[in-house]
Amino acid sequence: MPTIKSFAIGNGDMYYIRHGSDNFTIIDCSLPPERAGSILTEIATQSKGKGCLRFISTHPDQDHIGGLAELDDHISIRNFYCVKNEATKDDPTDDFKHYCSLRDDAEKAFYIYKGCTRRWMNQSNEERGSAGLNVLWPITSDPDFRSALADAAAGMSPNNISCILQYSVDDGPRMLWMGDLETDFMEKIESKVAIPKVDVLFAPHHGRTSGKVPRGWLEEMDPGLVVVGEAPSEYLDYYNGYNTITQNSCGDILFDTDTNKMHIYVGDHAYGVNFLHNEGRDHSHGLYYIGTLECRAR
Repeated sequence: MPTIKSFAIGNGDMYYIRHGSDNFTIIDCSLPPERAGSILTEIATQSKGKGCLRFISTHPDQDHIGGLAELDDHISIRNFYCVKNEATKDDPTDDFKHYCSLRDDAEKAFYIYKGCTRRWMNQSNEERGSAGLNVLWPITSDPDFRSALADAAAGMSPNNISCILQYSVDDGPRMLWMGDLETDFMEKIESKVAIPKVDVLFAPHHGRTSGKVPRGWLEEMDPGLVVVGEAPSEYLDYYNGYNTITQNSCGDILFDTDTNKMHIYVGDHAYGVNFLHNEGRDHSHGLYYIGTLECRAR
């Protein structure tokens, strides 16, 4: 069964999915120097034996592409997924330059948009099963998105060119990533995006109040769990009324999926929540079992 991991790396995002099919997916990259070696080793170990490895960039801010060049050196990224853009920076880092080289590589880049299809991202054949990944946004012709693209091309923040990415498999979880979309932008596009029910929402913009998901979308999602990121606590929205895990407090999070459930492990042995079922599982993966979440987003 698939496993999904969210790394606790301070002000940044990085996830991987070790799919039940012959796929391995990395979403965003942020490699703090003190953890770079161990994370790269884990990525190499977990992806070993998987025939299709892809990297998905939600958007090219440094805290989502930090260490990209080092990651590419380590695993050789051949499938680079991003929204088509011409983002620039006044003072580009080496990682941003590397992002641009992958973004503009006709052989490695695949440009994602609402409803796009691709082997084996969301299509199966006799060689390999689907990864269960679908893009819900952007609509590339949408005027609000095109305005965000123009801002990014002019060297302004690329937050609002972020994609909305759904992961969903039969008898397994439904999860949603939204990059660093900002609240005011989400409110502009709210009526243009059909949001499904989800088991786990990774709160956009690291859980900041400035990235608070609009109420209408939250009601449509009805998330079983919201993962609140690692922005400074004074900037966080804790999604009152919803079950939350706060990565500032718990450390790394691993979701070990089973039929219609997810066993959740975290890095901090003292962390706990009261909304998960206790199935008495042993600690593993170098992390601590805190409970099991039933998958109900169907």
